[in-house]
Amino acid sequence: MSRSPQNRRRRTPPQSDPIDNTGPTVLGNPVFAQPQPTPDPTKFEIKHPSDNPVYKQIDELNREHKIVPLPFPPPRGLPEPRLTLAAVLGSGGNAAVQRITQSGQLVFHSTGDTGNTRSPESQSLVADKLVSDFSDTDAKEWPSFFFHLGDVIYSFGESQYYYDQFYEPYRDYRAPILALAGNHDGMVAPGTNVTTLAAFLENFCASEFEVTPEAGGLSRTAQIQPGVFFTFEAPFVRILALYSNTLEDPGVIADDHVGHSQLDYLKAALARVKSDNFKGALILAHHHPAYTAGSKHGWSEQMLSQIDQVCQQSGVWPHAVLSAHAHNYQRFTRQHGQTQIPYIICGNGGHGLAKLVKKGGSPLRTPQLLQTTGHADKVTLENYDDQDYGYLRVVVTATQLRIEYHPASDGSEAKTPDDFVTVDLASRKLVHFSG
Repeated sequence: MSRSPQNRRRRTPPQSDPIDNTGPTVLGNPVFAQPQPTPDPTKFEIKHPSDNPVYKQIDELNREHKIVPLPFPPPRGLPEPRLTLAAVLGSGGNAAVQRITQSGQLVFHSTGDTGNTRSPESQSLVADKLVSDFSDTDAKEWPSFFFHLGDVIYSFGESQYYYDQFYEPYRDYRAPILALAGNHDGMVAPGTNVTTLAAFLENFCASEFEVTPEAGGLSRTAQIQPGVFFTFEAPFVRILALYSNTLEDPGVIADDHVGHSQLDYLKAALARVKSDNFKGALILAHHHPAYTAGSKHGWSEQMLSQIDQVCQQSGVWPHAVLSAHAHNYQRFTRQHGQTQIPYIICGNGGHGLAKLVKKGGSPLRTPQLLQTTGHADKVTLENYDDQDYGYLRVVVTATQLRIEYHPASDGSEAKTPDDFVTVDLASRKLVHFSG
């Protein structure tokens, strides 16, 4: 997208006093985008060295079965940590939520695996197209937030890379950014004494609106999520966010190493959906996917089984499941009884693409039935993209949930998705979008 000829960044937020870059600066209200758009960076402020030697150590430890999921701090507000769109918008939040409700629809963005270690180019390509969605003439089409699907920072969630991989790329994004913690956000490099998730918690789970040192002088305030798992509530939608931990595979939400607090949370969250008689869209989000059609990452069958068991016991199932981790786009339909549940991977937000077939192999043709082993439900791969970076644009109304996939290569002038799916909230079947 075109940018005005300003300096690449402003080192002060929109207030009279410069920020203190050695510790968090508390503000009275959240700040999102910079006051003026600025050109994309052409290089990183901090050069990212190769992590290949560290991954060789990790591979060896994996072969010796010495890497296990890591415990994490409990969120605020157990048994069901909760956060609302009104809260993350600050003093004008209630009025903004009322406007969204009156407009009849909510729009938000989602993608994952964004932080690039080689150059800013691919992440900027996606970020620029995300920002272009604020140019619609009808304000109800503007995204209200960006829900990141994890792996914000590579390779080990290091604080020194937050400026290059998070704050700088989204400096012009004019809405809140919430995030799942991906495996790379919580990983700890062998031989270091860094606390797992330390930088993620500082920048996404702050207790108040503050500018952290990692922002490097940019204005965006840290997010106020209650922890690494929580319920996010906005008009027409609830998103249940889970933390699938630090292994490359599989995703782990509960076991002897990390306990069962997330299963207790999920039970509480689904029980409240039922007791509230919530009629909106219910979305489940976790970094590791339940299903994949290929690439180097596999299924997380135990995680899926644990989630299914809680859903079965509560009698409440999600309308859609979002994940990342596989570094491409994949969309599945799970036929569960009389309902159809889209399972969508959007892990091509900027960190390198993973092909679904090996070099020289035949491309996958869709639709394609997956051979599932963990349950009897039929799961079909409906569509995929392993050639482009991209993101999801999600539209929710009182009656429907529409999930669009937009490749960044289409450019800021294209508003037509390359793939989409719409769920009728009442019947839980796939339908045409009615607007």
